[in-house]
Amino acid sequence: MTNDSTGALAGKVAVVTGSGQGLGLAYAAELARQGAAVVINDVVQETADRAVEMITSAGGRAVAVVAPVGTTEAATALVDGALAAFGRLDIMVTNAGVLRDKSLLKMTDEDFDLVIQVHLRGTFTCAREAYRYFKENNVAGRIITIGSPTGQYGNFGQTNYAAAKAGIVGMVRTWALEMRKAGVTANAVIPVAATAMTETVPYFRAAVEADHRGEPMPDFFRKDLGFGTSADVAGLVAYLASDDAAGITGQVIGAGGDRLQIFSHPVPVVTEYRQGGWTFEALREQFPALIEGNLQPVGENMPPLPEELEPQAR
Repeated sequence: MTNDSTGALAGKVAVVTGSGQGLGLAYAAELARQGAAVVINDVVQETADRAVEMITSAGGRAVAVVAPVGTTEAATALVDGALAAFGRLDIMVTNAGVLRDKSLLKMTDEDFDLVIQVHLRGTFTCAREAYRYFKENNVAGRIITIGSPTGQYGNFGQTNYAAAKAGIVGMVRTWALEMRKAGVTANAVIPVAATAMTETVPYFRAAVEADHRGEPMPDFFRKDLGFGTSADVAGLVAYLASDDAAGITGQVIGAGGDRLQIFSHPVPVVTEYRQGGWTFEALREQFPALIEGNLQPVGENMPPLPEELEPQAR
């Protein structure tokens, strides 16, 4: 990575939460490559410092703010960190998150609350403090939130995570309305990439192992599944942060491997009217015909792996 002082984001300043490693670091590195100064955020000082060193050694500008995202105090510290180091803020990327996966009856209150605190409340507080600065200083800022396929489709064992990620999308649609007059955009990115979470899933083993060897992932993953590396998602984040994306707001956009997806907002698939309203008796009589062929799927249905990509017993 080399920093481009004349790049698309030259002169701009970005905060990327949860950017010490993984997807967040890929986002921060690409923003820096496009010319932005970056605030790295992590809960571990050494991890944040390594990320800063990676970016600055490549010619970029970066500082670290160590804070557990979720509280207003942490969000304020991130905005203040950008102002102290670089004098302004233009871009807020809310990537920080944790996982506490358990099926419903095994999920504790603490499991639920922690994931909601970091993902959902952290996105809310960081976006709010960034927007406060944007509005008070007439900055046509960018708020880029990070969703998940789980928030779009659901996933077994992820009640807390699904609630948080679906909630983020709902907030983005609301913020697009509230922030439009100020010229601020808010969008959600749905990444599909090899992470610490997917490394443990046998289905993705061939892709992850290829990536570890420094080889391209098989086309089945990159094309059919839209599954790739963190860097495959970073370009979309940087694009949405740029002036080129000034007219894009309230959108949910997926990126992974060779695939880009623009998600529709929820719309009815069937609309039917009945004079006098829908009583229990009317529903018992007519609803089966209305729902037939229109039951909506839940969860993602992965296609079978090609035989040559099946995980081998170890």
